[in-house]
Amino acid sequence: MIVGVLAGAVAAIVTALVMALSRSWFGIMPPPESVPDRVAPLLDIDTFFSMFGTYGGYNGLKQFGIMSGLRGLFTVGIIVGVAYALVIESRCSRRSPRWFLGASRPAWIFIIGAVLAVWIGFVIFLWPVLPANFIGLPYSTSRIVSIAALLIWYVLFAGTVMLVYRTTTSRLARSQAVTAADASAVDTNDTKNATTATPASTAVAPIARPLSRRGLLNAAVGAALVYPLYELMKDFYYDATFFYDGTVYSGTGIQPITPTDEFYTVTKNVVDPDVDRDLWELEVRGAIDNDITMSFGDLDAYEQIDQESTLMCISNRIGAGLFSNANWRGIRMRDVLESAGVHDDAYEVKLSGADAFVDTFGMDYALDENTLLVYQINGEPLPRIHGYPVRVIVPGLYGEKNVKWITRIDVITEDVEGFYEQQGWGPDFVPPTRSDIFAPRTAGAGQSAIFREEIRAGSQVEIRGRAFAADRGIRSVEVTTDDGATWEPAEIYYPGTDLTWSLWRYIWTPEEPGEYRVYSRAVDGTGTPQPSEPRGIIPQGARGYNIVTATVVEPLTL
Repeated sequence: MIVGVLAGAVAAIVTALVMALSRSWFGIMPPPESVPDRVAPLLDIDTFFSMFGTYGGYNGLKQFGIMSGLRGLFTVGIIVGVAYALVIESRCSRRSPRWFLGASRPAWIFIIGAVLAVWIGFVIFLWPVLPANFIGLPYSTSRIVSIAALLIWYVLFAGTVMLVYRTTTSRLARSQAVTAADASAVDTNDTKNATTATPASTAVAPIARPLSRRGLLNAAVGAALVYPLYELMKDFYYDATFFYDGTVYSGTGIQPITPTDEFYTVTKNVVDPDVDRDLWELEVRGAIDNDITMSFGDLDAYEQIDQESTLMCISNRIGAGLFSNANWRGIRMRDVLESAGVHDDAYEVKLSGADAFVDTFGMDYALDENTLLVYQINGEPLPRIHGYPVRVIVPGLYGEKNVKWITRIDVITEDVEGFYEQQGWGPDFVPPTRSDIFAPRTAGAGQSAIFREEIRAGSQVEIRGRAFAADRGIRSVEVTTDDGATWEPAEIYYPGTDLTWSLWRYIWTPEEPGEYRVYSRAVDGTGTPQPSEPRGIIPQGARGYNIVTATVVEPLTL
């Protein structure tokens, strides 16, 4: 039993190390990462957010998922090691006439069956995420590579269990066991046994004897492998998204064009893809006349488009900063799809990223002239965390639809749910018209924000904010400082375009001390005012006024 525990533990360490190397060198997502990634979209929204509270937000939940996967690997490793020990030392096994490489036929049947069962089970369960490849192998190739890697990892694990068990134990061969049994019968003067030899077909080999020195050596080898595993895990940790996932763009310094290094960031990944542009390909498949496979250089064959547009996360609260604006350069998705020949029955496009993130939108958006496959932001190549080398920009929809690290477009004829849709987000992914206040400095969000500093009665205050209406543009913004009793027009000092936010300001001179509820309302380009009724982010994004309480105090007296 102890030898089984040792064999399982060493095999788990070896397998974890090889998995980590596979992730680092070849971009293959191992089970401790892929299983949580597969489970995440299966969680309903309420469960998903309740786990945020339990584990300290999305990043805490990611760390919990990875650690659970590693604990699971080592737990299952020890269980399999013990099970192998029980099988190989069973009476049926020890009576087996066929032994190969130190293992009986029943032991081989057990280990091969376990490998095949686990491999097939994981391939079936992980099928949607198997195309993930974090260095950018093509979509079709990635799934094959992932399936092969799973088999290699499990064979390696099984082989290590068998090797450690064999080298840590010693047993008599069955022929030796027969001789020993006969000799024992003679030594005890048992006439019946002495004259009747033990049939070779019924002889039972003795239980293997642990070899303490070899056991210590195998344990030492396993312990030594922990160090490179630790170093790899440390590298992954410092490369992880924990340090930037959830980055917001907010505060009094908001600019019309968000600096690239301040652009808001949201990602489902523990470690984002680091795609090799020379490996990257975009596959276009499905309900089309001609399949297309494009390299990065093939983008030059299409008309190059420069476009300013705003992205906002569906989980952005009113007055919060998961919200940015940039200049993008790329090609129209419509041009690519038209060159492929879209069938009349096409319903929507399914987009897949190098991280196996999947989302969808209708053909009306896919064929819209403003929907782009972009490779630059603000005149620079896309940074890794924003989808290098190519991502999707689809104005008019929430940020999750703007798939990063895009590797495949499937034109499909039926409705398919994306990563977050499976959790229950949507079905409407069009941001409602909204406006908020970012200066003077505020704290909080939604309908319960406050200005951080007191305001002196009689002094002028410049209130600044932003307004956004997806792809409908902003026609006007008004401000109230008396909780909606009266409204005054604000100056839009950066109108942007129909695809971007607008920035506005309003000069306010409070005359009396007290508390004031200050907020704005926007009218979109179609003439429709923003909704006033508050709504949380679940399941279709927040809406309502960003109400900021101002505390006005007596003016300074000399």
